[in-house]
Amino acid sequence: MNESTTVKTEIMGSRALITLNRPDALNAFNAAQRNELLAAVELVNNNSSVRVVVLTGAGRGFSAGADLAEKLPADQTVEQRINQQYKPILLGIAESSKSWIAAVNGAAAGMGASLALACDMIVMAQSGYFYQAFSAVGLIPDGGLSLHLQRQLGAKKAFEVIALAKKIGCDECLDYGLVNMVCDNNKLMQTTDKLADDLLSKAPLSLRYAKEALRHASQQTLSDTISMEARLQLIANQSDDHKEGKRAFLEKRKPVWTGK
Repeated sequence: MNESTTVKTEIMGSRALITLNRPDALNAFNAAQRNELLAAVELVNNNSSVRVVVLTGAGRGFSAGADLAEKLPADQTVEQRINQQYKPILLGIAESSKSWIAAVNGAAAGMGASLALACDMIVMAQSGYFYQAFSAVGLIPDGGLSLHLQRQLGAKKAFEVIALAKKIGCDECLDYGLVNMVCDNNKLMQTTDKLADDLLSKAPLSLRYAKEALRHASQQTLSDTISMEARLQLIANQSDDHKEGKRAFLEKRKPVWTGK
């Protein structure tokens, strides 16, 4: 485990657990937590042994978003803060070669929702919810929320959620496709660990390039997507893991993946 105070990082072989650790502030982001979370993201992304990362929050909530009690320094604008401090974290997760799972244990509001939605999969406890309170405080969604919400909800529903500052409960989140599964509060980490195990049983390169393909597919034409998938498929097809996968299938056994 690392020495940070606002973010705890544990690496256990092929998986890592990152915990936002300001429970008394509902894990709202201050400068220390932003810096420590970026360091944690870089640490696990640069660890070749780690294949799956679980991100969660300590205490009653995942993250309440930006800490509104923290004042901007005189030499920094909110635009600079988002681009310089939040954006590297969010892109570090979304563009990572690892599989990231958010375990949402309570409120995921504002930038906290952006953080969860940057992950590849989300498990939400019954007490979990997404909350966009921006219009109630004279702000707009940030951290990529407008993209995530429009992509999943459609433009009209996304505007409703944003404009009316609506909370989206766990069941609605599941119905809307914002999360992958919902579970009892006391089974959140157990359910998330099972999902992590399932991901770890799959071919590492398949997950890595499927994630890359999905990311690019949302930004490209069908023609470009087919060509891009073909390029990635060539890499996967020539890998040792693909050869092992075929052998294991024919031999009716579990494959032993090497990530090569």
